[in-house]
Amino acid sequence: MGFVKTPEEVKRIEAVLKRPRFVGAEMLMIEFLTRPEIVAEVLPPGLEPVAEPSVTAMVGRWRSNCVADFAGGAIYVMARHGDIEAPYVLSMFMDQDHAIIFGRDLFGEPKKQATTRLQRRGDAMHGYVERLGTRVIEIEATLPDKREPGREKGANFNIKALPSCTGTGLEDDPVLTLAEFDNHLTLRREGRGTLALRSTVHDPLADIEVCEVRGASYIEGDLHSTCRPLARLPADEFVPYLYGRLDDWSALDTENG
Repeated sequence: MGFVKTPEEVKRIEAVLKRPRFVGAEMLMIEFLTRPEIVAEVLPPGLEPVAEPSVTAMVGRWRSNCVADFAGGAIYVMARHGDIEAPYVLSMFMDQDHAIIFGRDLFGEPKKQATTRLQRRGDAMHGYVERLGTRVIEIEATLPDKREPGREKGANFNIKALPSCTGTGLEDDPVLTLAEFDNHLTLRREGRGTLALRSTVHDPLADIEVCEVRGASYIEGDLHSTCRPLARLPADEFVPYLYGRLDDWSALDTENG
């Protein structure tokens, strides 16, 4: 019966969950500095700022061994937990429900549904994420500098948190996770770019002030990932950050609006 998997089916599914692969990746990124107090405000308990208030905006598309083809974008804030430095996924958007459910339930990624476009003409690239009629992330870049492709490691922090069924607080202490990536790159380009971050009532990206653009980059290749738990975080302290990652349910009132 499809609603109850056989032991063989469970084994097959868990083999994919343990080793998801996101192949044929095309990722346009722009790194910038924001104000230190903004980083300190958005990082939840368990994460601390690093020396520089560095943030990266990304727009990309992928194929996979687990969620078919999809496209999306994200905002990453550099952070530290203990002796680990990695980006914290502050906001993330995807265009397919498979990718949303997989990343949110498995890694704890704060994914929402949105439309994504990524275009390239020669050295010039344009990418954006649009949600509720607003291009919340928009990148324009010129990437004339080719770099040697190769193999590199990556990682990012996420938080798995479940709202309480009572509507107040969380069901349990959330889990800080670390997703780690073994990236096999076939193309890498660098250059300059511009970034616009805009807000909706549910997505306050414009609150992340762009103070200094460091540079733009573009990669193609295959990303092999694993994920592991790092720590439990205090549920009461995480509540304001949880609701900041979700849509504002009170703004979706069509009964009284």
